[in-house]
Amino acid sequence: MENTLLKSSILAFLAAITIFFSPVGDAEAEASTVSSSELVEAAKASLGIKYVYGGTTRKGFDCSGYLQYTYKQLGVNLPRTSGSMYNTGTWVNKASLKVGDLVFFGASPGSKRVTHAGMYIGDNKFIHSSSSKGVSVTSINDKYYWGNRYIGAKRVAQVD
Repeated sequence: MENTLLKSSILAFLAAITIFFSPVGDAEAEASTVSSSELVEAAKASLGIKYVYGGTTRKGFDCSGYLQYTYKQLGVNLPRTSGSMYNTGTWVNKASLKVGDLVFFGASPGSKRVTHAGMYIGDNKFIHSSSSKGVSVTSINDKYYWGNRYIGAKRVAQVD
């Protein structure tokens, strides 16, 4: 009887500890370490998938749904919207971008309101789901559109 009571008490204590230290909601990205090659491979696996407003699956992605899906494949949980993603992680200077950093853009040149996000994949390129091309790779300095809409970047995972 004492043995059963002791086991039950220990299990209850462990359950309480687990619940206490579990994250609540998805307001912040989880700290995680992934390899840059795994991340880029996971990102590129969705190239060509069409854009769907509010899309979060391989049937179609919006920009933040695509990022959330891609990072989740490697165990990193991100918030659902690009605006919420912009409020997570650590600020990164554009000159210090690393593979896996999230990059954010506004709807118009000079705008400070985040309306689009992608993932930096190196060589001044980012991968994202755009309404015109779906999941595609674009220059971060694209002179025709993205270059002058760049707002900033965040590091949301430790990428080796």
